[in-house]
Amino acid sequence: MSQTSSRSDTEQGDGYFLRAERITKVYSDGTVALRDATVEIRPGEIVGLLGENGAGKTTLTKILSGLLPPTRGRVVSPRGQVKFASPREALDFGIGMVHQHFALVGTFTAVENVALSHERPFAPLTLSATRERLEGLMAESGLKVPLDVPVEKLAVGEQQRVEILKVLSQDVDLLILDEPTSVLTPLEVDDLFQLLRRLRGEGKAIVLITHKLKEVGSITDRVIVLRKGAVVGDVQMAEVTKEELAQLMVGKEIGTRAAQVVELSTDDIPVPISRHKEEAKRGSGVLHVENLSVAGDTKSQAVDGLTFDVFGGEIFGIAGVEGNGQTELVEALTGLRPAMEGTATIHEKNILGLDPRQIYKLGVAHIPEDRWVLGLVLPFTLAENAILGVHRWDQFRGPLSILRWGKINAHVRALMERFEIQATGPSAPAKSLSGGNQQKLIVGRELAKDPAIVIASQPTRGLDVGAAQYIRDTLVEMRDRGRAILLVSADLDEVLALSDRVAIMYEGKFMAVARPEELDRQKVGMLMGGVGVKG
Repeated sequence: MSQTSSRSDTEQGDGYFLRAERITKVYSDGTVALRDATVEIRPGEIVGLLGENGAGKTTLTKILSGLLPPTRGRVVSPRGQVKFASPREALDFGIGMVHQHFALVGTFTAVENVALSHERPFAPLTLSATRERLEGLMAESGLKVPLDVPVEKLAVGEQQRVEILKVLSQDVDLLILDEPTSVLTPLEVDDLFQLLRRLRGEGKAIVLITHKLKEVGSITDRVIVLRKGAVVGDVQMAEVTKEELAQLMVGKEIGTRAAQVVELSTDDIPVPISRHKEEAKRGSGVLHVENLSVAGDTKSQAVDGLTFDVFGGEIFGIAGVEGNGQTELVEALTGLRPAMEGTATIHEKNILGLDPRQIYKLGVAHIPEDRWVLGLVLPFTLAENAILGVHRWDQFRGPLSILRWGKINAHVRALMERFEIQATGPSAPAKSLSGGNQQKLIVGRELAKDPAIVIASQPTRGLDVGAAQYIRDTLVEMRDRGRAILLVSADLDEVLALSDRVAIMYEGKFMAVARPEELDRQKVGMLMGGVGVKG
C-alpha cells in the first residue's frame, strides 16, 4: 500500500482529518480542472462544497477518495503525506465516497454490491451479515431499496440509495456525498440529514456536494466554494448569507443569475425560472393516455391503469420518488418498453407498439433521465451526438446517403450558440463536456426537432444552478410556444414551480392531480413517500 500514514494515525488528529494542499489537476486533453486548490477537512464537521458544473468539485473529491492522482500538490494527514493508489486504500484509511455516477455491478443485487465493497483478500463474502447490516441501515436512515434485485433493474434513484447505503455500511471517518439528495423525497432528505448530524456528533467528517443553497443552510457548518477550479471562498455558514454564496459561485454581482440562485434557496416553493411565467394558454389535446398498465423489471405491474391527458401550451408534471413507475411510464410512451394494456395516442394516432423512431416522427422529443446511458454516446463527438435520431434528415444527407458534415457542423454550431453549450467545437468528444453542457446538448438536439410534445425525465438532475435554470427556462419557452410538456422529476420544488398541473405518483398510480397552488407542499411530500396512503 502506497499511503504513508495509517487510519489509526489520524484518529486523534491535530485539528483536521485531511488537508489537500495546492492541488492542481490537468487532464490528458489539456482541461485544467483544479488550480492550486487548498482545502481542509476537520472531524465533527459537515462541509458544503459548492460550485457550478465544471468548477472542480467532483475532481477534488475523487483525488481525496483515491480515484485520481493530482497533477501537482499533495494530500496530508496530521501524521504526514498520504498517497492513495486506489479507492480501496482510501477506504482502508477511513474515506468513503457516494458518487453521483454509480460504482455498482449491474448484475449484482444490493446485498451483493455492498458485500463486494467489504471484500478483503482471502476473506469470504458475508452475505447474511451484510443483509442484516443493510436492514438496520435502512431502518435507521429511511432509505429503502429492494435487496435481492439486480441493481441494473432498479430505477436511478433506487441505485443512488444503494450507493449511499454501501458507503454508510463502512465505518468511515470521512464521508463524501456527491449530490446525494437529487432523487430523494423531502422525507428521505430529512432522514438522511438526521443521520448525518448524528455522524457529525460522533466525530465523523462529512463533505456534501450540492447545488441547493437551502440544503447548505440547513445542514452545513462550513462552506467551500470552487469556481473554475480555484477555491474562491472558505467560510463558516453562520457568517455568510446565501446571497454572498451565490455571488461567489457565479462570480458576478447579485443580479439576474445570482438572484435566481438565491430564489431557489428559499424555504417557500421557489419559482426557478428567470423569465416571467405567464398563465398557461392551454390548447388542444396532444397526448391521451387511457387505462395504461406497464410491467416493470422488478415488479409485475409498475404502471397501474393510468389515465391522463397532456395539452398543448401546458406543462403536466409528475412528482414522485423514483421506482414508483415513472421510468416505465416514460419508456412505454417513447417506445422503449411494451405496455401490458391500455391506449396512448399522439394527436389521436396510436403510439403503443411503435418503435422510438416511429414515435419521434409523430412529434415526440425525449429528454431521458440518464444522459450517460440513454442520452449520449460519450466517445462520439458533439456533431455525431447532435444528429442521433435525425441523421436521416435530408439536410444532413447527400447522394448515396453520405453524411454532409459541413451542414452538420453548421447545425451544431447553431445549437452551441442557441443553447450556450460550452465546448471547443463540433469535433469535441461529448465526454469532455461538463454535465450541464452534456444536458444542454441533449435538449438542443431534441428541441431542434420542433416537437409537438417534449417528454422530459429528470431534466436538471445533477446540474448547477445556471444550467438547471437554462433548462427550466427552455421548457417554459416551449410551453409558451404552444408545445405540450410532460415533466417527470423527483425534485418536488421543480415540479411545483414549473407545472401547470401536477400528478403525484405512488406505486404506479396517481394519488392526486391538481394545480400547484391547490396543493399543500408537506402533504405532497408525504404522498410521494407513501405516507398516509391507504390501500
